[in-house]
Amino acid sequence: MHGGGGADVMEAGNAIETITRTHARFGTTSLLATTMTAPRDELMAVVAGLGDVAKNRVPGGARVLGVHLEGPYINPGKLGAQPDAAVSAVLDEVLKYLSIAPIRVVTIAPEISGHMDIISEINARGVRVQLGHSLGTYDDAIAAMKHGARSFTHLFNAMSPLHHRNPGMVGAALAHAEYAEIIPDLLHVHPGAIRAAMRAIPRLYVVTDSTSATGMPDGEYRLGSQHVTKCLGGVRLADGTLAGSTLTMDQALRNLVSLGLPMADVSNRMSRYAADYLGLEDRGRLARGAWADIVVFDRELALTATYVEGESIVEYA
Repeated sequence: MHGGGGADVMEAGNAIETITRTHARFGTTSLLATTMTAPRDELMAVVAGLGDVAKNRVPGGARVLGVHLEGPYINPGKLGAQPDAAVSAVLDEVLKYLSIAPIRVVTIAPEISGHMDIISEINARGVRVQLGHSLGTYDDAIAAMKHGARSFTHLFNAMSPLHHRNPGMVGAALAHAEYAEIIPDLLHVHPGAIRAAMRAIPRLYVVTDSTSATGMPDGEYRLGSQHVTKCLGGVRLADGTLAGSTLTMDQALRNLVSLGLPMADVSNRMSRYAADYLGLEDRGRLARGAWADIVVFDRELALTATYVEGESIVEYA
């Protein structure tokens, strides 16, 4: 989640307050604040600030469980909507990030020299490694998984595609992954590809990849250091590249149900599987001892109530 309500994770001030309250209105109970690629000093400052906001939940907002460092350790040839500030990972720098905030997930392009060892080091510290923004081969992905990578960042998007003689990152995910993210806004990924991924990957789980334009009217917004335009539900850079989404979790549920998926399966893919991936046994489920994070829908799948850690966030008449 990169933003919402006109605010961006890479901003200072009250941005996270705005973002978490915006997403709670649409049924998000907890989230990872996801960074963009940026110069080292800028990114360090942002991550340090996120470490502070993760300590206490904003009243009326979703819980920030930690940080997803989506850049800068990605392939400059597969930036997607990321700014052109990708760098190779250096262990001392990675450990500095891990020391100043609760980093839960790091996205890495495994084909970059030295990154296999970095994947092992990050994994050994209990932080999840995802593969993404990558031109890596099928073999690169398999090697990375052997070093501890466990998931794929927004599957299909910004990674080497599936070809029957060159399976790429997508092929490795479909053949071997237990976990992977998917953006079910029906713009980033065709419904048929979503179905195929769900048949292949047992615990494929939903992410919104939402931006500051989420919950806002059409217009101009920011995604990290870049200007983006929201129009007709999509968010794009000036060259037309998809730049995150305006997807909300309640709409993601409706989209998946519209594909004919059973509600129980949809519910797991929107809550339990992501929590399981992060090792959070007290999130994403209705169980004794778990946090009372509950979202209520009516028979038409309109959101009627959201509870975050037992607090009633919003109730609709």
